[in-house]
Parts: sequence; structure tokens; C-alpha cells
Amino acid sequence: MEKKMTSGEIAKKAGVSQKAIRLYDEKGLLRPAGYSEGNYRLYDEESLAMLNKIVALKKIGFSLEDIRDSLANGKAEDIRAALTLQLRAMEEKRYSIEMVIDTIRRTLTRKEDDLNWDDVSGIVKSVSLDQELDRSHWFAQLHTVPGEDWYETIFLAHEWNPDAKVLDLGCGFGKLWRNNRDRFPEGTEVFAYDVHGSWADDFEQYLEKEPLPERIKFHLRFSDLEDPSTWIGITNDAPYSMILAHYIYRELKDPEAFLNRIAQVLKKGGVFSINGPHDSSWNIYFRDILNDAGLNASFILDSISEIRSKNESFEKQISKYFSNISIVKLQSHFYYENEDMLFDKMTTLYEGQEKFFERYEEKIKKSLASKLEESKNQITTDSYFWHCRN
Repeated sequence: MEKKMTSGEIAKKAGVSQKAIRLYDEKGLLRPAGYSEGNYRLYDEESLAMLNKIVALKKIGFSLEDIRDSLANGKAEDIRAALTLQLRAMEEKRYSIEMVIDTIRRTLTRKEDDLNWDDVSGIVKSVSLDQELDRSHWFAQLHTVPGEDWYETIFLAHEWNPDAKVLDLGCGFGKLWRNNRDRFPEGTEVFAYDVHGSWADDFEQYLEKEPLPERIKFHLRFSDLEDPSTWIGITNDAPYSMILAHYIYRELKDPEAFLNRIAQVLKKGGVFSINGPHDSSWNIYFRDILNDAGLNASFILDSISEIRSKNESFEKQISKYFSNISIVKLQSHFYYENEDMLFDKMTTLYEGQEKFFERYEEKIKKSLASKLEESKNQITTDSYFWHCRN
């Protein structure tokens, strides 16, 4: 007859406390195999195996509720889906933690002796801004179809000529330059601007360790693009045959002044490339999902209408300064493992609609699953860039 273990014995074997054993029992995760004459809980080897599973899942970040649901099903496909979702959650958490660590480290490096509480406030502001600006890009990286490089796509959308003088405003990570470092023609000279406390600090460290090829002359400068004094230096190096202002427009306090200054330093016949305030690809995709599910997508229609209005205003604004404007459509391809991942993106995109998604979760996921099956788990989105000439 198999020897039973007390709660203390099984807890010791699994390396947990007896309090944890009681909690797992209360949560319906670990039922006793029987009871002693004194009504004490007893456990067997099967109980120990289950307990080891619980401990393992807790170590990789699962909540007790998630563990209960996963162990209740136990199917291989359910386990894979659960682990995939957990991996994504942990990667997101790591991303947030690394961002905070990096920002604090940069602050300590720049402020060796005169650190004060205003600097701490600056850390919080910088972290919040970087999270907002980089979050969508990070998630795009997470789900981009393997082998596809968005910054290669952007590179190929431009005409690169030898001896070009390029102005990159808000260069950030510098991925256009990192990811295409061997593609730029001879004599390319780049003047890249951003502020300290942004991801451009990471780009600066990259350039120190891995300088770009000698055929590219690169100048990385830290300065606020809305400070008029910054434009003194920019103007001194003018004119530029190409000016890039990608993923920056929404952060400008005075876009009119910004566009006016660019028009003055762009070489005749040169190209100014900028992307607009927003794009509506995901809105259109999710609108169709809700329509297929027979649900009212009014809040998505409002979002699409708002984006179109902002883009129309944006086009009117840039047409004041540039006479020749063309719109370039670039496509991205994303891969989503299952409908749960896509549902998570959907709920994140539409804040304030939590009750709607909670009420219709089953219908929406069914529609998402059907769409993913039809497209073999791939989603194509469009992004628009305005190429402006004077």
C-alpha cells in the first residue's frame, strides 16, 4: 500500500510552506488524497507531482487562477497556448523593467554630483514618454513575421544617392542606420538629432562600440528640436538632400514652426519624409472582426473617423510648405499564434471598453480565430509616409 504524506512532508519535498499547501487546497488546485484518523490531510505521489507542476508554473509567473484553468484542461494545445501567452506577458514585463533600469542608469551617469529630486521626476517623465513612443514598435517587433525588417522596408522606400546629406530628426534607436549599415552609398553624411534621456542614448553607445562604415559620415547630436537655438546648428549644415522625421509629429508642441523650419533647410529637389499622426489599419481590421461577429463597432468607427480627420488636417498643414507631395504606402506582416494574443492587443488598443470586451469575449475570439485560420495566422497592415518636395 502506498505510503501517504502529511502536509508538512509534501511541503518539505516540494520546497514550499504548509501555508501554501492549505492555500492550494482552498483554491481547488491540490486536493488531499485522503485524511488521517485525526482528520489531517494526506497526500500521495500523484499529489506531489501535481504540486511540483503548481510550483513550476508559479515560478514562471502564472497566477493561481491561471494555473487552475491550465491544469483543469491539461490538453497539449491548451498548455502551449498558456505558455505562449505567459511568454509574451513576461517579455512585456521585462521590456518595462529594462526601460526603467536603463533610464535610471542614464540619469546616474549624467548626474554624478548634483542629483536632486527634480532629476527623479525627470526619470518618471522620460520613462513614461519612452514607453508611449516605443511600446507599439516593441509589440510590432514581437509579432513581425520572421525575416521581415520594418526598417529595411523604410530604407527601400527611399532613393539613396551617393554624397547625400541627410537630416534625421528624432533618430531614437537609430534602427534605420543600424539595420541598413551596409546598404548606404558612398559619401552619405548624416546629421541625427534627439534628446538625452531617450533611446538615442542607446544609439550613442552602439556607435561607440560598432561605428558605421567609413563611407558614412555620421553626426549624432543631442538637442531639443523645438528649441530655436537647435536650428542654428541645423541651418549651418544646410541644405539637406533628404530630411527624415519619422514617429515624431505627434510629440511636437508647435508642428507649424517645425514644418516651416524644415522647408527652409531642404535642398531644392530634396525629399522630406514624414509619417502622419496615426494610421487606421488595425482599426479597420478590428472593425471587420466585430462586424463578422455581429457586434456594434461604433467606438471603432469613431476612432477611424477621428484618424481620417487628423490626417486630412495634417495634409493641409504640410501643403502650406511643400508644393509636391506624394503618399507612399508600406506594408507590414504580423504573425499571431492564436486568437487570445490578438484579443489582448484589441483590448489594449481600445481603453475604456473593458465591459464591452468582457461581455462579448467569446464571440469576438470566435471571429478572431476564424480570421486567423483564413489568413494562416498572418495579418497585413498599411502605414503611410508623406514624401514632400519643394
